[in-house]
Amino acid sequence: MIKVCDINPSAKEKLPPEYMDKSGIGVHYVDAFIKPIKVKLEDGTRVQCKRKGLQLNLRVGKKRGSGLMRRLDVSKDPIVMLDAALQEAAKDAGVELKVTESEIFVGGYEE
Repeated sequence: MIKVCDINPSAKEKLPPEYMDKSGIGVHYVDAFIKPIKVKLEDGTRVQCKRKGLQLNLRVGKKRGSGLMRRLDVSKDPIVMLDAALQEAAKDAGVELKVTESEIFVGGYEE
């Protein structure tokens, strides 16, 4: 597993109800969380994650995957929803993604 980035510590400040969010999925939190996931690894592999509506698109090198923010199926908690969507996107891309308290790691992407 290779470190992709550090988690934005100010992202938790954007969680509802402290931060106004009419989306129901915590889009401000999600956007703040995934913003640092746009890097080029030491071996030249590009890693990036973008949100379009309820869909998260993860790209690791030439591998791509997407995951949905599923409020009804997973949880109303944006943290749980985001983790499930990221894991779904990683599985769809055929890579491993590990999110710890302070860092994000990726593995299994060698082409």
